[in-house]
Amino acid sequence: MTAQTLSPPEQIVELSGISWQTYETLLLELGDRQIRLTYNRGNLEIRIPSPEHERFKTIMGRFVETLAEELEVRIEPLGSTTFKRPELSGAEPDECFYIQNISAVKGKKRIDLTQDPPPDLVGN
Repeated sequence: MTAQTLSPPEQIVELSGISWQTYETLLLELGDRQIRLTYNRGNLEIRIPSPEHERFKTIMGRFVETLAEELEVRIEPLGSTTFKRPELSGAEPDECFYIQNISAVKGKKRIDLTQDPPPDLVGN
């Protein structure tokens, strides 16, 4: 007899009527945990990615990077950077890339979405 370990499914909780301050507090409290938060005008999605999700995220990131290299297209990969538009939205994509707007963010330590463009390609 063989035993098979099943990975738990991705868990998602959606809440509404959440303030921006609550979202910011949760980000601080959760720190570097494997929990992803997405905020959009009072709606909050809390996601705990499964191992399967993480595997596909990694494969997709490698695919984009390999494709860019083969096509000789410059990209700026920013991984799972948290992007915020205060009081409106906040998101933590699994992978994100600047392609057309690479010159607007290349070398910056902080991206400010009130002044800088959002990533050209985002994957969750």
